[in-house]
Amino acid sequence: MIRNRRTRIVATLGPASRAPDMVRTLAQAGVDVFRLNFSHGTHDDHQAALNAVRAAEAHVGRPLAALADLQGPKFRLGAFAKGRIAIAPGQAIRLDGDAAPGDGRRAPLPHPEVLKVLRRGMEVVLDDGKVRLRVTDVADGHVDTEVVCGDALSDRKGVSVPGATIPVPALTAKDRKDLDFALRIGVDWIALSFVQHAGDVAELRRLVNGRAQILSKIEKPAAIEHLEAILDVSDGLMVARGDLGVEMATEEVPVAQKTIVRAARRRGAPVIIATQMLESMTASPSPTRAEASDVANGVYEGADALMLSAESASGAYPREAVTVMDAIIRRVEADPNWPSLMRAEHGADADEDVDALIAAATRAAQARSTACLVAYTTTGSTARRVARERPILPVLAIAPNEKVARQLGLVWGLEPRVATQPRGIAAMTDEAAHMAAELGLAAAGARVLIIAGPPMGAPGAANLLRIAHAPRTRGS
Repeated sequence: MIRNRRTRIVATLGPASRAPDMVRTLAQAGVDVFRLNFSHGTHDDHQAALNAVRAAEAHVGRPLAALADLQGPKFRLGAFAKGRIAIAPGQAIRLDGDAAPGDGRRAPLPHPEVLKVLRRGMEVVLDDGKVRLRVTDVADGHVDTEVVCGDALSDRKGVSVPGATIPVPALTAKDRKDLDFALRIGVDWIALSFVQHAGDVAELRRLVNGRAQILSKIEKPAAIEHLEAILDVSDGLMVARGDLGVEMATEEVPVAQKTIVRAARRRGAPVIIATQMLESMTASPSPTRAEASDVANGVYEGADALMLSAESASGAYPREAVTVMDAIIRRVEADPNWPSLMRAEHGADADEDVDALIAAATRAAQARSTACLVAYTTTGSTARRVARERPILPVLAIAPNEKVARQLGLVWGLEPRVATQPRGIAAMTDEAAHMAAELGLAAAGARVLIIAGPPMGAPGAANLLRIAHAPRTRGS
């Protein structure tokens, strides 16, 4: 099952979509990566969802990636005596570490690490931005605040402190248990929430130990300040716009999105744009025009993938959301101006020999008689480097095992498949040409450009560019 588009689709599984029949339906509609959100659901739920993904993979005949998204440290208020309080701008509220239920004068904040970073004049954002408080005084064990906006607070609402770096480990005790489980069941990507600096990723990388690829979620301003260092230790990024929108001014979020996407593209690291892309489709079978434009802009920016969250996890129209996103992506990629935008956003050329070879291959692929590129890749590195060039032609990425092929399902423009490593260059050339023809990527007689790194099967830089022609039949 070949998808005639380059930008990939990530869909979150949840109560509305984790049943096997629905997972298969979403895969047929075009999902490339299925997200298991460990902020919700039990381990049994996620095991069943992954089983459904693997069954759908066999049905559609192409690799499907599984992404485990760890919850990360979440800061929340405690409870209120009556479950809820009314508030008004100008009202004074004390935040303290006392576990006793709150009232109209105080609210429990059982996180001493948050109280310690607060300073006079800082803002405290509650309930995803619905309530904002300004710190008016700081004392030992509590802070006094004034309501800036909002009309109510209830139990266990989320707490954010824009601009502050809170000294907590990125991996909580819950995350460690979830990580161990996710690795045991064989997920392909691990997403780390609330990354603030490169050090947050180091412990995760040690624990993962090569068993999955690591995706850093950029949802705090501090992470943008350390973006290059985070990229040094990450395999990919996610633009988590929901929490970014809480942590920074709304008008800053689109600029942050472009900054993150461009940084990832320069490195050839896959990048996902996430949150509220088709939010209205949680309750409506069609999106707003603004949402359609948001999806389109993500494609024009050259993001590797766009993500559905509540739309597919708990919404009423998960299949329709995937279908609409797929249609928007295809329409944008059919725009005659789209290829020039991909080239305009291209990063600086790297100096390594493999990058020079791949750059030459993508330029050669612009010839009218060339149908597709084929990249033999042992670890996925060669295929990702090809994707970094954003070639408009299809790219068949041939990997020696399912794990690598699934991981490449997140990467822009790649059509990953599993095949045993051929013995020798002649066998490689024949196999690539026939596979491209059988998958419908190359018509009979069309040119196929092959990138590989002999000796076959040995990890390392690609050093061979070969030309082949698609045969008419398997035996020809």
